[in-house]
Amino acid sequence: MNIRKLVRILFLMASVIIQGCIEKPDSAIFLNSPDGKVSLELNSESGALKYRLSWQGELMLDSSVLSLLPDHQFTVKSISTRSVNETWKPVWGQFSSIKDQYNETIVTLDFKGGEARLLCRAYNNGVAFRFETGGHQTTNKAIYRCDFNLPSDSEIYYPSGEKEPIGPIAIGDVTEKVKLPVVVEHSSGKHMSLLESDLYSAPGFKVMDFQINQDLLYSSNQVETATGQIVTPWRVVLLEENIGELVTNTVPLNLAAPNQLEDVSWIKPGKTLWDWRVHGYVAPDGFKYGINTESYLRFIDFAAENGIEYFLIDDAWYTQVSEGKITHSDKLDLPKVNQYAKQKGVDLILYYDRRHGSYGDKALFDHYQDLGMKGIKYGFMNDNVPFTRSAIELSAKSKLLIDFHDGPVPFTGISRTLPNAITREYCHAQQDSRRAFTPETFIKMALINAVQGPLDMNNGNFDITGIDAGKRRKGPKEVNTYLSTVAAEAARTLIIHSGLVCLPDAPEAYEAKSDLFEFIQKQPVGKWDESIVLHGKIGEYISTARRQGEQWFIGSVASQVGATLDIQLDFLKPGKEYKVTYYEDAEKTHCDTNPEAYRIRKGILKKGEIIKAVMAPGGGHCMWVRPK
Repeated sequence: MNIRKLVRILFLMASVIIQGCIEKPDSAIFLNSPDGKVSLELNSESGALKYRLSWQGELMLDSSVLSLLPDHQFTVKSISTRSVNETWKPVWGQFSSIKDQYNETIVTLDFKGGEARLLCRAYNNGVAFRFETGGHQTTNKAIYRCDFNLPSDSEIYYPSGEKEPIGPIAIGDVTEKVKLPVVVEHSSGKHMSLLESDLYSAPGFKVMDFQINQDLLYSSNQVETATGQIVTPWRVVLLEENIGELVTNTVPLNLAAPNQLEDVSWIKPGKTLWDWRVHGYVAPDGFKYGINTESYLRFIDFAAENGIEYFLIDDAWYTQVSEGKITHSDKLDLPKVNQYAKQKGVDLILYYDRRHGSYGDKALFDHYQDLGMKGIKYGFMNDNVPFTRSAIELSAKSKLLIDFHDGPVPFTGISRTLPNAITREYCHAQQDSRRAFTPETFIKMALINAVQGPLDMNNGNFDITGIDAGKRRKGPKEVNTYLSTVAAEAARTLIIHSGLVCLPDAPEAYEAKSDLFEFIQKQPVGKWDESIVLHGKIGEYISTARRQGEQWFIGSVASQVGATLDIQLDFLKPGKEYKVTYYEDAEKTHCDTNPEAYRIRKGILKKGEIIKAVMAPGGGHCMWVRPK
């Protein structure tokens, strides 16, 4: 018998068994993934729903509570199942096509005075839970709780705002609230990530965080509604053998609400130059960059000459904000800059800071559209979920890309639902708050913070020596604390997934190393057909490959120890020859003492070859591979 047919028959038999549990609410309900390797067991114990999660025959999460109305008794009213196997195309992202395949069990729960549904989905590489209610007669409050009962010897990592992520740390040693996503090195040696998806579709909920109670990791959110109608975010558990695969796991995107926009033709991912970190830079011809028309025309010229789609003008382009009015700086002729950008085929993105006053949120985005802007970088909105949701919706109506900064809401999956939400600074952006930025911190954020979605990290500095010496107005607070190499900076622009790759250095810095800048220039940002994390070890190294058509871009970086990674070219097509350009550290490159030494070389490759990516301390290695 065909294996696929056998699996289908077994699943249908399991569905019949589950339906038989209706009269026995205390019986276990089982749900398996399409490949049969993920197993979810649901039980009703003492009036509480609990689940156990196994993967490849190993227990990943022991008995863990799932609840919505903890003070209300319930009975299982009905159980239904379904299987889905579809494919959809994102507007932009790490993949041009995404497979959405899962088995789902829907448990309808009868509370006195109301009804709720628990949706459980099992994917081949993750599981997810969501509650929905149709209204409740006796309460308009709910506490959405999901426990994650990990083995006590597991270690976890989690973000810490703009600081270096926390971990590895045992659950019993955690003394603070834990931010999502949590990355778990399971006692089995496998990897997990705990997070949420589709917060957009869950009015009333704040951002998920985790708490610890006697070595138990759990999330708990209280919500109030006038009608008692509730839709919760999805609670998500990702499962991967290798830690790097958590970053390319598509389960959170599959759980997100589908695209809400009819016209997406104006949503174009890409690269942008950025003025903020260049202020004070003196070019070789003596020109000094600042917040003024002349500086911005130079940025636009370089963007146009190198096919860079956007130029981002940051803070201080205005001096005052009041209701319905923004007073422009007298040093900047914004209409002239905008007209020049249009002539050159470069689009503008403009910053806005809520701390400086309120223009009126509803009117702001229309005003930016009237100014001729293509996007807004929104700063200092805090982690306000209703405001952030509204800002994304309103910016979409005005056909504006939106980039959230300064501790934003991690709306995982929002790039599917409202794809104008192009990126967010849920990380330490390059030199932000003027802190130093170590190779280890970058690698940790690339493997932890990036699990929740796109990051705006502002990688790609080429004038490392000048920046580190304090020759910029907004360089590091302490000189000689910026550790990186130019090859690593180039690689970072590829490794970090974003719909907008923001380049922080001066045009002249890139012109001086134009052969290295080629690796950044040629990248089709946000238009990838396929993405693979080839190697990943927290704090030590990461290597990422991305494909568009038949060309591949590969970027690798190492900690201050340095590293040599085997890049196995199994993903190339057989029987074809490929040209390759290597952009790599030189023999004497070092992130502290010699950061700007690099070399370029070329060669021919075939499928199956192994390239040794040799990286200096804090260094990097890049490859651009295309058919001969």
